[in-house]
Amino acid sequence: MPDPSTLRDSTQIVLPRRELDGIRSSLESEFTVSVFTNGEECRIIGSPVEIKAVSDFLARQGISIP
Repeated sequence: MPDPSTLRDSTQIVLPRRELDGIRSSLESEFTVSVFTNGEECRIIGSPVEIKAVSDFLARQGISIP
């Protein structure tokens, strides 16, 4: 059985909210993901394929993922 933390890492990206300023609407319109804001943190949730594509998109925008 897979480790839950490994599955979680492949289905979500957690970033400071300010990282998505100006690109959140593009992110939500181009990819099939949900973006949840909790305080100063944003959680992007989607399938592993979508999360990989979002990761590549964020890298092109100059946003590094921890």
